[in-house]
Amino acid sequence: MKENSPLIALVGTPNSGKTSLFNVLSGLNQKVGNFPGITIDRKLAEISLTNKQKVRLMDLPGTDSLYPSSQDEKITCNVLKNPDHPDHPDKVVVVADGTQLSRALLLCSQVMDLKIPVIMVLNMADRMTEEEISINEDKLSQILGVPVISVSALKKSGLKKLKQVMGSDLEVSDRPFMRIPAPFLSVLEPIKESLNTDSDYLVYQALLDPESLGAKYEDLINQAREEAKLTDETARRLISNELLVRLDKVDGILTESKFRIGREELSLSDKMDEILAHKIWGYVIFIAILMLVFQAIFSWAEGPMGLIEGLTESISTLLKNILPKHWTQELLTDGIIAGFGGIIVFIPQIAFLFFFITVMEESGYMARVVYLMDRIMRPFGFSGKSVIPLMGGMACAIPSIMMTRNIPNRTERLITVMVTPLMSCSARIPVYTLLIAMFIPSKSFLGFDQRGLYMTGLYFLGFFAALLVAFAFKKALKYKSDRVFVMELPTYRMPRWKNVGITVWQKSLDFILGVWKVMLVISIVLWFLVAYGPGDQMQQVEQEYTELLSADNLTEDEVVELEMEKGSKMLEASYAAIMGKTLEPVIKPLGYDWKIGIALITSFAAREVFVGTMSIIYQQDDPDSLDGDEAQEKGRIALIDRMRAEKKPDGSPLYTPAVVLSLIIFFAIAMQCMSTLAVTQKELGNFWAAIMLTYLTLLAYVAAFVAYQVMS
Repeated sequence: MKENSPLIALVGTPNSGKTSLFNVLSGLNQKVGNFPGITIDRKLAEISLTNKQKVRLMDLPGTDSLYPSSQDEKITCNVLKNPDHPDHPDKVVVVADGTQLSRALLLCSQVMDLKIPVIMVLNMADRMTEEEISINEDKLSQILGVPVISVSALKKSGLKKLKQVMGSDLEVSDRPFMRIPAPFLSVLEPIKESLNTDSDYLVYQALLDPESLGAKYEDLINQAREEAKLTDETARRLISNELLVRLDKVDGILTESKFRIGREELSLSDKMDEILAHKIWGYVIFIAILMLVFQAIFSWAEGPMGLIEGLTESISTLLKNILPKHWTQELLTDGIIAGFGGIIVFIPQIAFLFFFITVMEESGYMARVVYLMDRIMRPFGFSGKSVIPLMGGMACAIPSIMMTRNIPNRTERLITVMVTPLMSCSARIPVYTLLIAMFIPSKSFLGFDQRGLYMTGLYFLGFFAALLVAFAFKKALKYKSDRVFVMELPTYRMPRWKNVGITVWQKSLDFILGVWKVMLVISIVLWFLVAYGPGDQMQQVEQEYTELLSADNLTEDEVVELEMEKGSKMLEASYAAIMGKTLEPVIKPLGYDWKIGIALITSFAAREVFVGTMSIIYQQDDPDSLDGDEAQEKGRIALIDRMRAEKKPDGSPLYTPAVVLSLIIFFAIAMQCMSTLAVTQKELGNFWAAIMLTYLTLLAYVAAFVAYQVMS
């Protein structure tokens, strides 16, 4: 991507379809990174315009105005208002929801006053037609002094004209929307010269919001504020006055450009909200949708999971047949492939989860979920703004914790961050799936797979645990929330399936890329710990069982049994056993043995590594003396079957329902992810990261202990 090519920024209010338009224009040609020095997603794409010109397209976080109330909005405002910012754009495309123009025109008027070339896009042209909404685009363009183009990201209409205008030479608007108050005009010139700008409004913005230009101009801005006798209280009053003036002018512009809504009866969205946002039926429907999601995760994903599992087994068998028996062959098949195979088999389930979440977001239903959950969460110290990161926690806690920057109140944000890891994320799916499948049969209940119902219950367990812990933090911090949550519900719309596909692909790819380095290192280290041990204990076991297996009168079943015993004793003589048995006294009250202890340690890198670790540990029980179909039938026992067959020293089963339930609850609560801890440390500091690790570990231990003792 050429850094010197023109940079065009997409700017818009939340739910304007800005990101959908970005995806349509860029397709898969996207680069996702972070803004310089900031851990907020930065989406860039290089696109070709109709004149073959290459430009960089940037998707900025949504904002209602250039006066930010959250970290995400602050990024957008700083990029636009600071000419020295490395991402300061050459042109700005202001994306508006054509059915809700007032807010977008307010934002557009502010960007125009910054003296940046602007194109205004009226998105959702198809929705405007359906709802009989009309506006004279030429008249609106004439009033604003900028191009106005109607497009539909969903239908891909108007894109050619948009690209033509994006490639043309645009003049900045010479019609200031707002006149700067006279007392401030005298202090603007020195700052304008330093910034090399002729925009009075840009400097006025800097006076009202000093952080927008960064530390470089801090002294100059503070001097100007003192000269103008501008206090923070006065600045807040001036901001309110400005917004009122702009909204008043916007109303006049809409009238003059003949903005008309043809229908006065209830729209389809309003009629749907009478059911989907109902105070009773809304919750019933939401629970039913969750049950459908987890039905898909268990039932619909079985086919592709079987294909991946079969492919992994075939590759492992092929390599064992063609490579000479050597430690490198064992590392590759019993270590790396076994570890990766235990993880990637769950990609179809994770893809289904992201598919449903994306569809709910694209359709506008997720906003209704936020609205519904706000009623429940208010007594626990949350507002509706906390619902969004908590719901996002169902996918991954890391971006969800970053999303808490949208919460203006620091204490509310702190509470939200501290409880977000309790929401069951997609990384827990492999663990839940493995453990649930051990004792819950694939039977139908009221048309739903029983396993999916149990999975739904685990997600509700995480949500209710988050509420209880939030309530405890609220009391401990003596926090009283008097905020009123206000949000604009977007109209329902058909998801753009290509956009859904791109999102699912990117999220699934992120899952693989996020885990492969960790899994590679852990697979190699764990294989070494499992394959080798101190002294000559492993050699003695090898020699003992070589003699036993050389007997001529052994049946096939006896060979398999001896191979299993050999693998178990070899494992007990390994370094991994030493590490696990050191931890065993701590975890024994939970019903766990030292093998589970090893998996708990490695899964701190990432929750899903638990399954890969168990695959490597129990891979050692494979009877390598069997060949061909016989090995496939009797030697390649599924991981679940191997775990079911695991015995305690007294011969009783290790994985009883009590142990499995204890493990599930432990993973539903515990802080089993270094990345989540790292992002918490970055957002809140070392103290709160340590508090999070401590309270989640203790809470998980106590809850798992109680579950095991009650069920035993």
